[in-house]
Amino acid sequence: MIPTRFYYPSPGFSIYWEKGNGKKLAEKMTGAFPEKAAIEHLVPRLFETDELADRVIREVYQVHGFKQADQWINQLLDGETPDNVPESLQTIIRQITRRPDWLNDELLEQGASLCRRSGSLGLMVLRNYCLMGGYESSAINKPLVFTGALKKGAAKRLTETTEFWVRIVGENAITSPQNGLKECLKIRLMHAYARVSILEEGNWQEANWGAPLNQWDMLATNLGFSIIFLDGLRRLGMKPTEAEIKGLFHFWKYVGYLLGTPESYFPETESDAIRAIYAWTITQAPADEDTLALAKALTLEPLDGPFPDKNWQKNLVYKTHLGYNWFFLGKSSCQTMQLPQTAWRFFPPIQSFFVSLGQIFVHRSAKSYRRSVLRNRKAQKKVVNAYLESHGRKTIA
Repeated sequence: MIPTRFYYPSPGFSIYWEKGNGKKLAEKMTGAFPEKAAIEHLVPRLFETDELADRVIREVYQVHGFKQADQWINQLLDGETPDNVPESLQTIIRQITRRPDWLNDELLEQGASLCRRSGSLGLMVLRNYCLMGGYESSAINKPLVFTGALKKGAAKRLTETTEFWVRIVGENAITSPQNGLKECLKIRLMHAYARVSILEEGNWQEANWGAPLNQWDMLATNLGFSIIFLDGLRRLGMKPTEAEIKGLFHFWKYVGYLLGTPESYFPETESDAIRAIYAWTITQAPADEDTLALAKALTLEPLDGPFPDKNWQKNLVYKTHLGYNWFFLGKSSCQTMQLPQTAWRFFPPIQSFFVSLGQIFVHRSAKSYRRSVLRNRKAQKKVVNAYLESHGRKTIA
C-alpha cells in the first residue's frame, strides 16, 4: 500500500533540486538519482516503527510510571541489575550498550569534532536549514501536530533538539552510558511515547500518512543532521576535511542506531546520503496549514520567548534567523512557508566569505585545528547555555 503522503514528484522539493540549493548539493554526488520505481521500494519503511521502544512504553512507563522507569534506566546504565525489571527494558539497554562490530571510535570523534568546530555557525544551520526546512514536509509534521507541539510552542522543541545535539557531540560523549547513550535513549523513548499516545487516541490516518514517527521519517531526520548540516556548513564558508566528512556520517549512523533505526538504512558516503535525502524529499506532498503554523511558530520564537530579553535584541535575532532561512532554503520554499523577507538575507554570503578565509589558518596544523575546535565549542556552549538558562533548563558543563 502506498499512502497518499507519497507524492511524486514533490512540487516543493522539486524546485529545491532543480533550481535551488539542492542543485549545487547534487554536484557533490557521483552517479545518478534513484528513479521513481526504485524509490517506491522504500515505501514499506513508512509503516515500520521501533517496536521494542513501543513495548518499553507499554510495559514499563504505562505500568510502573516515569519515576520508576527512570530509576531502572539509571541503574541498568550503571551496570546494576535491579529486581523485577521488565524484559523489554533490559533488552533495549543491552541493545544500546552493545558496541556494534562496525563502530570506529576515531571516526566518531572526527565527526563530533566537526560539529564542535562549527561553533555558533552549526547552530544557525541546525535551526534555519535543517529544522525549518523539514517543516516544508506536511507529512513529517503530523506527529508534531498530534502531540500538541503548536500549543507547547516552538521554543520547547527547539530547546530539546539543540540541547540533545550539543550534549552528544561533546568529546567522547556519545559512547558514555550516562551521557550520549542516556541522551539517545531518552529521545528514543520520547518518540515511542508520542507514537503510542497518538495511536491510542485513534485518530491517526495510517493510509494517508504511514505510521507516526516511522523509520523513513526517522532516517530523514538523521540525514538532516548529517548531509544537510554538512551542506549548510559549506555554504557558510567552512571547509570540512575528508576525514571529518567520513566521521560525520559514521557518527550519525551510530546515533541513528541508538535511536532505534536499522543500521543498514544509513548511508556511509556523501553520494549515498544525497541520494537518500533526495528519495525522501522528492516524494513529499505539498505544504499545508500545519506547515505554515509550525513555520510561523519557529519564526516568531525569538519574539515570543524569554531569550534574548531586550526588545531590540529580540527583533535583531528574529530578522537574522529569517536572513539565514532565505539564504539556506531559497525564495520558493520561504514563500511557500510565508516567511517574511528581510535585508539580513545578504549577511550570510558576506559571513561565508570571511569564514572561508579563516579556514586556511584552521587547517594549517594539528595544533591550530585543535585550537579551533576548543574555541568554537566554548562559543557554542556559551550561546546554548544562555538559551537554556532563559528557559529554566540545566546548562551544559
